[in-house]
Amino acid sequence: MRILIKILKGIAASVGVLLLVLLVFCIYVYNVSDYDPPQVKAVELSEQPQLQEGSLHTLENDWLKQNKFGLYEMKVSGNPYILGLKNGMLSQQQIIGQEVAFTDQIKQMIPSDGYLKFLKYVIGFMNKDLPEHVTEEYKEEIYGISRSASERFNWIGDNYDRILNYHAAHDIGHALQNMMLVGCTSFGAWGNKTVDGSMLLGRNFDFWVGDKFAENKIVAFYEPEAGHKFAFVTWGGFVGVVSGMNDAGLTVTINAAKSDIPTSAATPVSLVAREVLQYASNIEEAIAIAKKRTMFVSESFLVGSAKDGKAIVIEKTPDELYVYDAMNDNIQCTNHYQSDGFKNQELNVEQKNESASVYRYERLQELMNDHYPLTPEKVAGILRDRRGIGNADIGNGNEKAVNQLIAHHSVIFQPDSLRMWVSTGNWQLGEYICYDLNKIFTIAGLTKDTTIFEQDLTIAADSFLQTKDYQSFLKFRKNKMALLAGAPVDTAEVVHNNPNFYDAYRIAGDYCKKKGWYVAAVNYYQQALKHEVATVNERKAIEEKIADCNKLIKQ
Repeated sequence: MRILIKILKGIAASVGVLLLVLLVFCIYVYNVSDYDPPQVKAVELSEQPQLQEGSLHTLENDWLKQNKFGLYEMKVSGNPYILGLKNGMLSQQQIIGQEVAFTDQIKQMIPSDGYLKFLKYVIGFMNKDLPEHVTEEYKEEIYGISRSASERFNWIGDNYDRILNYHAAHDIGHALQNMMLVGCTSFGAWGNKTVDGSMLLGRNFDFWVGDKFAENKIVAFYEPEAGHKFAFVTWGGFVGVVSGMNDAGLTVTINAAKSDIPTSAATPVSLVAREVLQYASNIEEAIAIAKKRTMFVSESFLVGSAKDGKAIVIEKTPDELYVYDAMNDNIQCTNHYQSDGFKNQELNVEQKNESASVYRYERLQELMNDHYPLTPEKVAGILRDRRGIGNADIGNGNEKAVNQLIAHHSVIFQPDSLRMWVSTGNWQLGEYICYDLNKIFTIAGLTKDTTIFEQDLTIAADSFLQTKDYQSFLKFRKNKMALLAGAPVDTAEVVHNNPNFYDAYRIAGDYCKKKGWYVAAVNYYQQALKHEVATVNERKAIEEKIADCNKLIKQ
């Protein structure tokens, strides 16, 4: 008995020490992740945004409006703090809506309040040194935006802490579990590969954290006090760049690569891309900027340059940087590295062997070869392609397709003429509307709700939107969302509406397994394996589920 008491006392002491360590850790993280905002001049704008007509809101010479396709268009100017302050005041509704969408999706993915709090401390620890890796300029801009954020989310952190941390969400999301929520495709062609010799670049930003997160996209036009004027596609409260072009005809898009789990903060990828877009006018300057910043995830930056007459890929890990130059008149980029320096890297080899990246890369090359010489319309057609290699039907929504039907946005650039087409509607299926930056940056101010895109250069919507297949895909997707939310799923309907997609059978199998219908689940899983499965890990997961079900059937 005495021995048992001693053991219990020892366990109690160990637990007590562990709890004390956790408490000290939480207090430490709370303190170190409570960032001091940057010191800015006490400048307040005397004006408030004024509603003019329609959706047009103005603030001094800057403005925000919503076009007939639902895209918000915003122009801001000034020093870093004023840029953020104006951005926040004009787009306050979008900032709050974006944060609601983001936090709601996180709660759906992680329904446990306890785990959410724990995750908050883990991310706080990982990002404890984040301010040291963000330039004063961008901290001031983020602080300006945070003045318009909502206090209702203070359970996460105060306004400035939250908005700053959100700029690292892309990095943490694909690094913590290599979730590949960002599995993008980008490419370019010039010279003999385009109809008029001008450079054309296309990209799908396949980033998904819930449908609501993608509802209110902003096409932002920035006139900063220092550096180039530039345009980029963004969302409320986000000053980083994932797709953009500046007035020197330099473009930047980012593609995620496989990363180790980060152990400390560094510069968020999107802020590295922002710095390149704002301060580089050619490829050499872009490389120099990327070299001087430390990142905590691996990323590819496709950089197109009108001055250089070509595009290259800057491939960067937390430790090294290499440049991939195709030495040709075309280039492709998915989610693996291509440079001599990285092509045999262990993580990159694993990515090539196990992910959908190489298959999608090969399909992209196939499509480009079939469509030369390229025009903006042909680029749009490639970005919308839903099929596999050899034009195989691999189901709608397959990660191996160029168009995975999850894109936050899609963009086409023509750097020589400073034209930029942005997708509308669902994914990249709606019209692509064209902005001419030469004209946009001559607008001194708007006094009425005027169309600012080039209506005669609009690329028509994809005819797929008018088909029964599209309606079937929407029904399939509704069932997929139901499964994620724990709601009932019609298994017969889900496979009927996307019969060539392995994931339709996986979804049906998961639902049957959850219900204890193991024989039916095995049948669905076996059907899934007969179709084009996106990744090695997904195939292994399905095979493990079959084994689990077979064990349960025998019991």
